[in-house]
Parts: sequence; structure tokens; C-alpha cells
Amino acid sequence: MRLKKFPYSRARVPKTAPPKVEEPEADDRKWSRSYLARLARLTIVEAGWRPIVATFAKPEVKGLERLNKLDENTPIIFTANHRSHADTPILLTTIPEPWRHKLVVGAAKDYFFSNSLKAGFFALTIGAIPIERTKLDRKSGDLASKLIQKGWSLIIYPEGGRSPDGWGQPFRGGAAYLAGKHNVAVVPVYLEGTRNVLPRGKNVPQRTKTMVIFGDPIFPTQADGKKIPTRRLAEKISVATDSLADELSTNWWEAAKRKHQGKSPTSYGPDTVSWLRNWKLPTKPKRRKRRTAKNPW
Repeated sequence: MRLKKFPYSRARVPKTAPPKVEEPEADDRKWSRSYLARLARLTIVEAGWRPIVATFAKPEVKGLERLNKLDENTPIIFTANHRSHADTPILLTTIPEPWRHKLVVGAAKDYFFSNSLKAGFFALTIGAIPIERTKLDRKSGDLASKLIQKGWSLIIYPEGGRSPDGWGQPFRGGAAYLAGKHNVAVVPVYLEGTRNVLPRGKNVPQRTKTMVIFGDPIFPTQADGKKIPTRRLAEKISVATDSLADELSTNWWEAAKRKHQGKSPTSYGPDTVSWLRNWKLPTKPKRRKRRTAKNPW
């Protein structure tokens, strides 16, 4: 006689137990990816964000030729350093086609999705999706995964939030995890000068020049086809971003040599008191000139 394997049967749910309620999927605004919403967002980006970015940021873009080796029909994860709220509009207007037209932005759920009005506004205007940064939450990752599977590219800030003092912060592993899970390329992007456009705590933009440099795509697999561990891939993305910053301050050859030697200067800044960290910043926020009788502006 054959005995059945344990357990013999499923446990019954008590009749008095409350029915299971499906929770909303990470507070997502699915309608923001409909055809009409995408058409509206295209209009907002081209007629709204683009002239504003051109007026206040005047971005100089470098490294677009590095994306030529990528398949235009394959989604990409764009990772960038984060200094200002101006970063996202600048990226939305400089990321090339066709990825620009099917693009979502990972935005802090506690800030951009704190209420329904803000959530709807940012979902429509920048294609924001909620990313939980204050606690572990599978829903955010699952949502990003589903969109990548459907062919959507993603902008994500691995630092988890804007820099509090202008220096970089350690990269988290979310972008590396998603890249490894779906076998998609990561394109590191370095933004320079955006903190001068819209410093933290300010709401009025200032005119200045900015720089956007796209790096070489980073693939989650080695030459032999084996997957790179998530932690190592995250470190690789961080080093590539630091190398782009080094490239801007020196030149491509010097930056490439230091990257190969593992000597690229990090963007974390000196471990010292705040005033000295601020003094050693490569680019400091510009101070507004005082209005005088001779210069009323």
C-alpha cells in the first residue's frame, strides 16, 4: 500500500477568517502609460520641459555614440548620480530616441507619491513610478520588473535620493538586481552642474551650464556567459559613474587608465567636517548677485 506524502491535504481556511484583500500594486498609476497619457507626456516634455531645460540648464551632451552598440528595441536601465530635482527633466530631454518615448522614472514613494494629487502629476509629467526607499518592499521591485519585461526603459538614481551636500552617496543594488534578473544593459550617466540649477531646498531655478555624459553600456554577464553577482555589478556601475566624473575633470585617456588600475577618484568626498567638505566641492552652488542701483537684476 502506497502512503500519501505529508501533508495529506491542504489546511482549510476558517469560515470566520476575513477575506483576503489584494493590496494595490505599489501605488502605481497604470493610466500614465496609456497611449493618450504617453502622447500628453510627449507634448509636456517637448513643449514644456525642453525649453525650460534649454533656458536654465543649457546641457552639453557627450557620449551618445556609446549607445550605438545597443539594440534599439531592447529596454535599458539608465543610472545617474543625483544632485537636484533638475536631474530628471534634463535626462528626459537628453536620452536619445527610441528609449525616450518608452521611459519611466523611479521616484521616491515617500516624496513623489505622498498624496494622490502629487502622484498623478508626476506620473503624467515625468512617467514616475513609486520606489520605496525607506524600507524593504517587494512591490516596487516587482513593478519595475514587469515594466522592463514589457519593453519599458528605466531611469533610476542608485544613491536613493538627492545628495545633501553636493558629494556623491554610496550606490544601492536595485539597478544591478534588475539588470541581472532581466539581462538588460545598464548605461551609467554622470550629471554635472545640476545642483547649481536647482539647489536642494530651493524652488526657483537659476541659469547655469550643465553637462550630461553617457558611459559605455554595462552588461550583467561576463564574456563566458556567466552572470555577474549583484553586488559586484553594483560596484561596477558605481566605478563607471566615478570614471565619467573623472573624464570630465581630466580627459578620456587619463580617466580610462585610472579606471583600469582601479584608481578612479570616488565622488563621496573627504571624510571630514561639513564646512571643509563644502569647501572642497569641485563645483559649488552659485550665489545670487545682490541687486544694486547699477545692477537691478
